[in-house]
Amino acid sequence: MTTADQRTNTPKPRSSQPWLHQRGEEIQQFGTVRQLPVGLSYDTRMYSCQRLNQVLCDTRILHDLYKKHHWLMRGQTFYQLHLLMDKHADEQLELIDTVAERVQTLGGVAVGDPRHVAEITNVPRPPNGVEEVPAMLSRLLEAHETVLEEAHDAAARVQELGDDGTNDVLVSDVIRTNELEAWFVAEHLVDTPLVNG
Repeated sequence: MTTADQRTNTPKPRSSQPWLHQRGEEIQQFGTVRQLPVGLSYDTRMYSCQRLNQVLCDTRILHDLYKKHHWLMRGQTFYQLHLLMDKHADEQLELIDTVAERVQTLGGVAVGDPRHVAEITNVPRPPNGVEEVPAMLSRLLEAHETVLEEAHDAAARVQELGDDGTNDVLVSDVIRTNELEAWFVAEHLVDTPLVNG
């Protein structure tokens, strides 16, 4: 082999420079499902993904409300509520992953962009500023109820369609977590005067 041949066969040196500013084509549109071997019809998977994405959007807003209220708590029970808000936010974050992964498992596209979430959610937008603590807690309870109403209805419908996995996620994860959290928050709104003894 000649020197010229060796030069042309020499591999180019590798670089550690990242390839920045790349753009690609959208390879799956939101609101579509790919065919995956999960034993469910296209129509069932499509329906389940639509319902799950609604729950996902509402859950993402609920998570953000918990984080906002975690930062803004005030008053005599500040510390306890500050910790409770953060605990519930962490639990909602786990639900977000669980629901999103179920959408992906069915071949769908989990809603990801916060602007898209804001377009789809049924949870009313809070004021940009700070509300009084009871109002913040009431807002959380209303958001929980929004999630629970959607999850109950969706769980019943996907069960009829034979989608046991989605039903399980909605009942075992979304409904049970939200019911428990709503109970904990609601108990902070009970008017219990101090007892003099």
